Amino acid sequence: MEQLTVVKIGGNVIDNSENLHRFLLDFQALPGKKILVHGGGKIATELGTSLGVEAKMVDGRRITDVETLRVVTMVYAGLINKNMVAQLQARGCNAIGLTGADGNIIKAVKRPVKTIDYGFVGDLDENAVAAGTLGSLLQAGLVPVLCAITHNGEGQLLNTNADTIASSVAVAMSSVYQTSLVYCFEKKGVLRDVENEDSLVKEIRASEFEMLQKQGVVSGGMIPKLHNAFEAIKNGLAAVYIGKADELPRISEQDFGTRLTA
Repeated sequence: MEQLTVVKIGGNVIDNSENLHRFLLDFQALPGKKILVHGGGKIATELGTSLGVEAKMVDGRRITDVETLRVVTMVYAGLINKNMVAQLQARGCNAIGLTGADGNIIKAVKRPVKTIDYGFVGDLDENAVAAGTLGSLLQAGLVPVLCAITHNGEGQLLNTNADTIASSVAVAMSSVYQTSLVYCFEKKGVLRDVENEDSLVKEIRASEFEMLQKQGVVSGGMIPKLHNAFEAIKNGLAAVYIGKADELPRISEQDFGTRLTA
Protein backbone atom coordinates (compact mmCIF):
# COMPACT_ATOMS: atom_id res chain seq x y z
CA MET A 1 0.00 0.00 0.00
CA GLU A 2 1.23 3.48 -0.89
CA GLN A 3 1.92 5.85 2.00
CA LEU A 4 -0.31 8.87 2.69
CA THR A 5 0.16 11.43 5.45
CA VAL A 6 -2.80 13.61 6.45
CA VAL A 7 -1.53 16.61 8.42
CA LYS A 8 -3.77 19.06 10.26
CA ILE A 9 -2.16 22.40 11.14
CA GLY A 10 -3.68 24.79 13.65
CA GLY A 11 -3.04 26.87 16.73
CA ASN A 12 -0.60 29.76 16.77
CA VAL A 13 1.43 28.32 13.87
CA ILE A 14 -0.99 29.68 11.26
CA ASP A 15 -0.95 33.30 12.43
CA ASN A 16 2.84 33.48 12.88
CA SER A 17 4.36 33.90 9.41
CA GLU A 18 7.81 32.65 10.47
CA ASN A 19 6.42 29.49 12.10
CA LEU A 20 4.12 28.86 9.15
CA HIS A 21 7.01 29.31 6.70
CA ARG A 22 9.08 26.71 8.58
CA PHE A 23 6.14 24.29 8.88
CA LEU A 24 5.33 24.44 5.16
CA LEU A 25 8.98 23.66 4.34
CA ASP A 26 8.78 20.56 6.55
CA PHE A 27 5.37 19.56 5.18
CA GLN A 28 6.56 19.87 1.58
CA ALA A 29 9.54 17.61 2.42
CA LEU A 30 7.38 14.76 3.79
CA PRO A 31 7.84 11.59 1.71
CA GLY A 32 4.95 10.05 -0.24
CA LYS A 33 1.48 11.40 -0.89
CA LYS A 34 0.12 14.04 1.50
CA ILE A 35 -2.94 16.13 2.33
CA LEU A 36 -2.95 19.29 4.46
CA VAL A 37 -6.00 20.32 6.51
CA HIS A 38 -6.13 23.69 8.29
CA GLY A 39 -8.29 25.82 10.52
CA GLY A 40 -7.47 29.40 11.41
CA GLY A 41 -9.74 30.19 14.33
CA LYS A 42 -7.52 32.83 15.91
CA ILE A 43 -7.32 34.90 12.71
CA ALA A 44 -11.09 34.47 12.18
CA THR A 45 -11.71 35.68 15.74
CA GLU A 46 -9.44 38.72 15.25
CA LEU A 47 -11.02 39.69 11.91
CA GLY A 48 -14.50 39.08 13.32
CA THR A 49 -13.79 41.35 16.29
CA SER A 50 -12.55 44.12 13.96
CA LEU A 51 -15.84 43.77 12.03
CA GLY A 52 -17.93 43.76 15.20
CA VAL A 53 -18.64 40.01 15.11
CA GLU A 54 -17.70 38.51 18.49
CA ALA A 55 -16.66 34.85 18.72
CA LYS A 56 -18.90 32.59 20.80
CA MET A 57 -17.36 29.26 21.92
CA VAL A 58 -18.72 26.21 23.79
CA ASP A 59 -16.24 23.47 24.86
CA GLY A 60 -13.70 24.60 22.27
CA ARG A 61 -16.27 24.65 19.45
CA ARG A 62 -17.38 27.82 17.67
CA ILE A 63 -21.04 28.88 17.45
CA THR A 64 -21.52 29.90 13.80
CA ASP A 65 -24.30 32.39 13.11
CA VAL A 66 -24.77 34.01 9.67
CA GLU A 67 -22.21 36.78 10.27
CA THR A 68 -19.65 34.36 11.71
CA LEU A 69 -20.07 32.05 8.71
CA ARG A 70 -19.24 34.97 6.40
CA VAL A 71 -16.09 35.73 8.42
CA VAL A 72 -14.82 32.13 8.64
CA THR A 73 -15.46 31.55 4.93
CA MET A 74 -13.44 34.66 4.03
CA VAL A 75 -10.60 33.70 6.39
CA TYR A 76 -10.40 29.90 5.99
CA ALA A 77 -11.29 29.46 2.30
CA GLY A 78 -9.72 32.74 1.17
CA LEU A 79 -6.94 34.40 3.12
CA ILE A 80 -5.34 31.41 4.87
CA ASN A 81 -5.96 28.72 2.25
CA LYS A 82 -4.63 30.69 -0.71
CA ASN A 83 -1.65 32.01 1.26
CA MET A 84 -0.64 28.43 2.12
CA VAL A 85 -1.14 27.22 -1.46
CA ALA A 86 0.98 30.09 -2.83
CA GLN A 87 3.76 29.36 -0.33
CA LEU A 88 3.74 25.63 -1.17
CA GLN A 89 3.85 26.44 -4.90
CA ALA A 90 6.91 28.63 -4.23
CA ARG A 91 8.58 25.53 -2.75
CA GLY A 92 7.83 23.35 -5.77
CA CYS A 93 4.89 21.58 -4.10
CA ASN A 94 1.93 21.51 -6.52
CA ALA A 95 -0.81 22.29 -4.00
CA ILE A 96 -4.50 22.84 -4.74
CA GLY A 97 -6.64 24.74 -2.22
CA LEU A 98 -10.16 23.42 -1.63
CA THR A 99 -13.29 23.73 0.46
CA GLY A 100 -15.54 20.72 0.94
CA ALA A 101 -17.85 22.17 -1.74
CA ASP A 102 -15.14 22.01 -4.45
CA GLY A 103 -15.51 18.76 -6.37
CA ASN A 104 -18.13 17.79 -3.75
CA ILE A 105 -15.17 16.52 -1.71
CA ILE A 106 -16.77 16.86 1.75
CA LYS A 107 -20.52 16.92 2.21
CA ALA A 108 -21.76 17.71 5.71
CA VAL A 109 -25.10 17.90 7.50
CA LYS A 110 -26.08 20.90 9.62
CA ARG A 111 -25.71 19.99 13.27
CA PRO A 112 -29.16 19.38 14.79
CA VAL A 113 -30.17 21.60 17.71
CA LYS A 114 -30.16 19.71 21.02
CA THR A 115 -29.22 21.67 24.15
CA ILE A 116 -27.07 24.13 22.12
CA ASP A 117 -27.75 25.69 18.71
CA TYR A 118 -24.35 25.73 17.00
CA GLY A 119 -25.78 27.53 13.95
CA PHE A 120 -24.22 26.81 10.56
CA VAL A 121 -21.92 24.05 11.78
CA GLY A 122 -21.51 20.91 9.70
CA ASP A 123 -21.19 17.37 11.04
CA LEU A 124 -19.71 14.54 9.00
CA ASP A 125 -20.89 10.94 8.64
CA GLU A 126 -18.92 7.95 7.34
CA ASN A 127 -19.84 8.80 3.72
CA ALA A 128 -18.95 12.51 3.95
CA VAL A 129 -15.59 12.36 2.13
CA ALA A 130 -15.33 11.66 -1.61
CA ALA A 131 -12.22 9.47 -1.32
CA GLY A 132 -12.21 8.71 -5.06
CA THR A 133 -12.01 12.39 -6.02
CA LEU A 134 -9.25 13.07 -3.48
CA GLY A 135 -7.44 9.97 -4.73
CA SER A 136 -7.62 11.25 -8.32
CA LEU A 137 -6.04 14.56 -7.28
CA LEU A 138 -3.26 12.72 -5.44
CA GLN A 139 -2.61 10.44 -8.44
CA ALA A 140 -2.41 13.56 -10.64
CA GLY A 141 0.49 14.74 -8.48
CA LEU A 142 -1.49 17.41 -6.62
CA VAL A 143 -1.35 18.08 -2.89
CA PRO A 144 -4.85 18.95 -1.58
CA VAL A 145 -4.99 21.75 1.00
CA LEU A 146 -8.41 21.54 2.67
CA CYS A 147 -9.91 24.31 4.79
CA ALA A 148 -12.60 23.96 7.46
CA ILE A 149 -15.53 24.92 5.19
CA THR A 150 -17.87 22.20 3.89
CA HIS A 151 -21.34 22.23 2.25
CA ASN A 152 -24.64 20.37 2.55
CA GLY A 153 -25.22 19.72 -1.17
CA GLU A 154 -28.13 22.19 -1.23
CA GLY A 155 -26.15 25.40 -1.59
CA GLN A 156 -25.42 26.01 2.08
CA LEU A 157 -21.81 26.38 3.27
CA LEU A 158 -21.07 25.02 6.75
CA ASN A 159 -18.26 25.57 9.27
CA THR A 160 -16.80 22.19 10.21
CA ASN A 161 -14.16 21.49 12.85
CA ALA A 162 -10.82 21.07 11.02
CA ASP A 163 -9.77 18.25 13.39
CA THR A 164 -12.95 16.39 12.40
CA ILE A 165 -12.21 16.94 8.71
CA ALA A 166 -8.65 15.63 9.10
CA SER A 167 -9.91 12.56 10.94
CA SER A 168 -12.68 11.84 8.40
CA VAL A 169 -10.32 12.32 5.43
CA ALA A 170 -7.70 9.99 6.97
CA VAL A 171 -10.28 7.27 7.66
CA ALA A 172 -11.80 7.58 4.16
CA MET A 173 -8.37 7.31 2.50
CA SER A 174 -7.16 4.42 4.70
CA SER A 175 -8.88 1.83 2.49
CA VAL A 176 -6.62 2.86 -0.42
CA TYR A 177 -3.46 4.14 1.31
CA GLN A 178 -1.43 3.30 4.39
CA THR A 179 -2.59 6.44 6.17
CA SER A 180 -1.02 8.36 9.05
CA LEU A 181 -2.88 11.22 10.74
CA VAL A 182 -0.80 14.00 12.31
CA TYR A 183 -2.17 16.95 14.29
CA CYS A 184 0.35 19.82 14.46
CA PHE A 185 0.11 22.87 16.70
CA GLU A 186 2.37 24.99 18.96
CA LYS A 187 2.79 22.52 21.88
CA LYS A 188 4.92 19.35 22.01
CA GLY A 189 1.76 17.24 22.32
CA VAL A 190 -0.55 16.43 25.21
CA LEU A 191 1.08 17.91 28.34
CA ARG A 192 0.32 16.97 31.96
CA ASP A 193 1.12 20.59 32.82
CA VAL A 194 0.31 23.06 30.03
CA GLU A 195 3.07 25.40 31.25
CA ASN A 196 5.75 22.67 31.24
CA GLU A 197 6.93 21.40 27.84
CA ASP A 198 8.80 18.56 29.59
CA SER A 199 5.53 17.06 30.91
CA LEU A 200 4.72 15.41 27.55
CA VAL A 201 2.48 12.35 27.64
CA LYS A 202 4.22 10.15 25.04
CA GLU A 203 1.34 7.69 24.52
CA ILE A 204 -2.38 7.64 25.32
CA ARG A 205 -4.58 4.58 24.88
CA ALA A 206 -8.31 4.94 24.23
CA SER A 207 -9.07 3.52 27.70
CA GLU A 208 -7.04 6.34 29.36
CA PHE A 209 -8.77 9.22 27.54
CA GLU A 210 -11.72 9.57 29.94
CA MET A 211 -9.46 9.43 33.00
CA LEU A 212 -7.20 12.20 31.60
CA GLN A 213 -10.30 14.36 31.00
CA LYS A 214 -11.38 13.89 34.64
CA GLN A 215 -7.88 14.81 35.83
CA GLY A 216 -8.00 18.00 33.71
CA VAL A 217 -4.94 16.94 31.67
CA VAL A 218 -7.16 17.01 28.58
CA SER A 219 -9.41 20.09 28.49
CA GLY A 220 -10.82 22.86 26.25
CA GLY A 221 -10.02 22.51 22.53
CA MET A 222 -7.93 19.37 23.21
CA ILE A 223 -11.11 17.38 24.04
CA PRO A 224 -12.61 17.44 20.50
CA LYS A 225 -9.09 16.93 19.06
CA LEU A 226 -8.55 13.69 20.99
CA HIS A 227 -12.14 12.56 20.55
CA ASN A 228 -11.74 12.80 16.76
CA ALA A 229 -8.37 11.05 16.90
CA PHE A 230 -9.75 8.07 18.81
CA GLU A 231 -12.74 7.89 16.44
CA ALA A 232 -10.23 7.62 13.57
CA ILE A 233 -8.35 4.83 15.36
CA LYS A 234 -11.62 3.00 16.02
CA ASN A 235 -12.27 3.18 12.27
CA GLY A 236 -9.02 1.63 11.15
CA LEU A 237 -6.02 3.97 11.57
CA ALA A 238 -3.10 2.34 13.38
CA ALA A 239 -2.12 5.48 15.28
CA VAL A 240 -2.59 9.23 15.41
CA TYR A 241 0.07 11.74 16.43
CA ILE A 242 -0.34 15.14 18.12
CA GLY A 243 2.71 17.36 18.40
CA LYS A 244 4.69 20.50 17.74
CA ALA A 245 4.68 21.77 14.16
CA ASP A 246 8.42 22.43 14.04
CA GLU A 247 9.14 18.80 15.04
CA LEU A 248 7.22 17.35 12.07
CA PRO A 249 10.37 15.86 10.42
CA ARG A 250 10.64 13.47 13.41
CA ILE A 251 7.42 11.74 12.33
CA SER A 252 9.45 9.45 10.04
CA GLU A 253 11.22 8.04 13.15
CA GLN A 254 7.88 7.78 15.02
CA ASP A 255 9.41 10.09 17.62
CA PHE A 256 6.86 12.89 17.38
CA GLY A 257 4.68 14.30 20.15
CA THR A 258 1.93 12.18 21.70
CA ARG A 259 1.01 8.91 20.02
CA LEU A 260 -2.62 7.85 20.36
CA THR A 261 -3.40 4.14 20.00
CA ALA A 262 -6.30 1.72 20.50
